[in-house]
Amino acid sequence: MGAAALRGRGQEPPPPQVNPAHLTNAGNVPPPHQPGPHMTPAPLNPVPSPKNTPHPPRTPVPADAAVLHRLTAKVTATAHPTGATCACPAPATQTLTHRPDATVVRHTNTVAKAHAPGTDPTELTLRLTTAARLPDILLAPLATIPAALEDRLVTFWPYGIPVNPDDPDAAPWEAAATLLAHLHRTPLPTTSRFLLPPMRGPRKAARAIARLRAALDTTCTPAAPPVLAAWCALPAWARAEAPMTGGSTTGGPTTLCHGDLHLGQLVRHPAPHGPWRLIDVDDLGPGVPAWDLARPAAWYACGLLPPDEWARFLEAYRTAEGPAVPRTGDPWPALDIPARALTVQTAALALVKALAADRPLDEVEQALVDACARMSSASPELTNGFPK
Repeated sequence: MGAAALRGRGQEPPPPQVNPAHLTNAGNVPPPHQPGPHMTPAPLNPVPSPKNTPHPPRTPVPADAAVLHRLTAKVTATAHPTGATCACPAPATQTLTHRPDATVVRHTNTVAKAHAPGTDPTELTLRLTTAARLPDILLAPLATIPAALEDRLVTFWPYGIPVNPDDPDAAPWEAAATLLAHLHRTPLPTTSRFLLPPMRGPRKAARAIARLRAALDTTCTPAAPPVLAAWCALPAWARAEAPMTGGSTTGGPTTLCHGDLHLGQLVRHPAPHGPWRLIDVDDLGPGVPAWDLARPAAWYACGLLPPDEWARFLEAYRTAEGPAVPRTGDPWPALDIPARALTVQTAALALVKALAADRPLDEVEQALVDACARMSSASPELTNGFPK
């Protein structure tokens, strides 16, 4: 069964290439909790290959080589604050991620991240401060004030060992769920100077749709209409068009949320055998906690995450008394809207990637589009206590 295939610190690898020989009938394995009627698993349950598990795709775009060069120099200087000449054994420096919205470089045990241009320094500082306050849940930064790198903000972190893509059976579903539950149970700051901005999950989904619409300005695909229709069927809060507010039937009360949970967001610290910690606080903030469960829920509902792995994740979250879903019974009333939103987001990014490469959809991408078609063909009530 599949586990995360981390290709870099906090980086989301492309979606799995499914081996047709691995296709199994989902009906032969009754899941412990069935999704609602508008997120019913597909008839076939493609099993990801061990090194490629469900994470949303990213479209390759040029990144600034100068940023990488300057960040490499900065992380090396931070790792050797006395100014001594670096005598670390090669290869001491490693590029973990290099994209226009994030560049991450490691030098020995120090990691530097250049955040997206336009990142708000006050909001990032608040998120860093929160991570420093919760070292048993979030990897604590080396400093809570971001540094400047021309037009980018840079943060520094201790190095942690990511999920091993070559050991799928060791995928830390239970650890991820337990950390999420503890994060969701953490009281939100009440002092004005520490108030966090909202969790950015819905904003990221809206950006994915904006990218798809921009791509459709110059090309077309018959796969786009069901994705856009499924997006339009979501309530305003899930499209980042209205504030997130608590609702017991939509995801529980507003809590502290990660905002971008996938198995690439976990590392062991201290390396190599320390406890698991969550990384990447760029989207951290108050929001609907079910959003943090939505990615594995969506992949399970699309038939792309094996039922046993979903069951492990859900049971661990409930055991840790996470507030996003009821302790017993059907979790889907809470998960349905966020899972549909993440399905649409992932499908939109998959279409952008396929259109850019001028290629047909692969099996996983088609499964996501098919799920959107099932969602958009229904007319469920989506308000559930949230503003339309």
